[in-house]
Amino acid sequence: MMKSKYPKPSIFKPLRLWKYLFKKPVTHPFERIFTKKNANYLNRNSITKPIDVENSAPRTAPDNIRGFHTNDWEECIGCSTCEEICPTEAITMVERLDIPEKAGEHQQRPVIDYGRCCFCALCVDTCTTGSLKMSKEYIYAHTDPNEFLLMPEKTWQGQEVEDGWVKDDVSDLLDLERVHMEHEDAEDRKSNFIEIVRGYSKEYAKQEAARCVECGVCESSCPVQMHIPAYIKSIWEDDIEGALRQVYETNPLPGVCGRVCTHNCETACAIAVRGEAIAIRWLKRYIIDSAPNDIYHKAIHEPVSEVVDGKVAVVGSGPAGLGAAYYLRVMGYEVDVFEEMPQTGGVMRYGIPAYRLPDTAIDKDIDFIENLGVTIHTNTRVGKDVTMDDLETKYDAVFLGTGFFKPRDLNIPGSNHKNVVGAMEFLPQVREYERGNLKLEDIHVERSVVVIGGGDVAFDVARSATRLQMLKYGESHVKLTSLENEDSLPASDDEYIEGNEEGIEFFCGNGPQEVVINKKGNVEGLRLWKCLCIFDDEGHFNPEFDNECEQIIEGEQIFIAIGQAPDYEYIPQGLQDKLEFTRGKIKANELGQVEGVPWLFVGGDIFRGPDLISGVADGHRAAQGIDEMLYNKSKKQKVSSTLAHMRQAAKESTPGLTPKQRGIK
Repeated sequence: MMKSKYPKPSIFKPLRLWKYLFKKPVTHPFERIFTKKNANYLNRNSITKPIDVENSAPRTAPDNIRGFHTNDWEECIGCSTCEEICPTEAITMVERLDIPEKAGEHQQRPVIDYGRCCFCALCVDTCTTGSLKMSKEYIYAHTDPNEFLLMPEKTWQGQEVEDGWVKDDVSDLLDLERVHMEHEDAEDRKSNFIEIVRGYSKEYAKQEAARCVECGVCESSCPVQMHIPAYIKSIWEDDIEGALRQVYETNPLPGVCGRVCTHNCETACAIAVRGEAIAIRWLKRYIIDSAPNDIYHKAIHEPVSEVVDGKVAVVGSGPAGLGAAYYLRVMGYEVDVFEEMPQTGGVMRYGIPAYRLPDTAIDKDIDFIENLGVTIHTNTRVGKDVTMDDLETKYDAVFLGTGFFKPRDLNIPGSNHKNVVGAMEFLPQVREYERGNLKLEDIHVERSVVVIGGGDVAFDVARSATRLQMLKYGESHVKLTSLENEDSLPASDDEYIEGNEEGIEFFCGNGPQEVVINKKGNVEGLRLWKCLCIFDDEGHFNPEFDNECEQIIEGEQIFIAIGQAPDYEYIPQGLQDKLEFTRGKIKANELGQVEGVPWLFVGGDIFRGPDLISGVADGHRAAQGIDEMLYNKSKKQKVSSTLAHMRQAAKESTPGLTPKQRGIK
């Protein structure tokens, strides 16, 4: 047996420490930093004593000390990223109803349990907005353990304090830069209508999905409340089938929305506060485009609920009409869609150029809806081939989603010239050329054109004209003018950036006053005055101009893209008299039901205004309203039928008594 080099301790050794039992302890008091400004400050119920301010020694701490947290509530959006990453589960998000409700924010703020907190600062390093910080304060005493559950605010215990640990480029755990999306080169794409955005590869999609913190603040900004974090997580997990299911639960047009959605969700994205928003729209497109057909059809097969004895007519096959048709069919209703054009899709099919939205994406979404059992009647104009009276008679409810296709006029001298063309006269021709139904020479585009307008439609016209000019003449000369300045254009940033790359010249901040026509009767330009303001003090459209700041821009053809108007010719005058119109839109309740005409519902442009994803949301709400109306109507009919049977049975059993005497109301 090996002998230990350490001697065996005596069993009496602990007794030697007893001598300290009766000795008076020595305490060195901690002197906190105090100034005359905060001399009266003391933690409530603190076990420390007031400090002599004049004689107190300063307490210092390193700049990166990890003390108690502070949180600027003005910057915090309640994304709960800090809660998710906390390794000790010390953070809990608590709802605060005193915080104003805003799109892209949650009404909650973090509470930190300092009995659990290990001061690792991971919560600070992942804070999406930078609102959560750590201070140099690290002393806090209290006799009640529950008092260590604290909700950090901008100050610590009501006092301004110095920042301690602050994240930098090294410690910041968020990836703030978006994964690059491949685009067609500007010079190459000017001469064709090939889709500009190439789409994410599998590897790039997973990298972009990994940037998402799954906070969910984006969902409240989406008109259809898509399950955005769920389908992004499925991409990261390479679960395309699961992603498809998440997408189709809330949006029947994901292939379209994955390309031309206004993507309010990205504006609200928590990562966008300090960096570039997650590419939510492109990730949605990746799901639809990359899914193999077998997985696609398996994942999106929507079982129609028990068939309902009800028929609904939908007028218009745009986003609102298709949205309503989809949800009504899933509920079990028989749905007929009436479309006056040869192909379905409305503005998606005839207004948006193919370089933004190819037919293949539209077809995929519409085929899905038709496969559910929705019947679409093309080349059928309501008001001509079928009347509104017919629809009212043959169907239990009617939904109108006819959109804005009629161009707005510009009442200035020369605007009635044949070379002054409306946007929605021109864009459908462009789409027909893209499909091979029109020849290039069939579309009238001059060598030099001017586009009036600053929205997406104006850019669609300008960029389409650029491509046609390149194909016809080998060069392009397109100018765009708008009332708005370049930094406040209503068009999306993508349109402005890509249009600028394609050589469009901008004359923004000016108002058109006259189409200049030469002595030969040809258009040669547009007279502009500088725009001083667009709206008056009450917010009404009332532009003012400075006629001393005048310029004439050259152009042989003028395109007007200042907005579209509805076409209500299909609605008989008797029915129109029952409707209330506000600035061209039909007034209805939140579900789209028209007051005084309970069988009629509206949605999309003619109800809320032009926006694709909002149109889908209108269709969803209207489907709920129609279902509720027909259910209540059916319920009343059943009650009425039951009472009739009771009356008849009572009459036959006791013919001498009245219904009232038999207890039947």
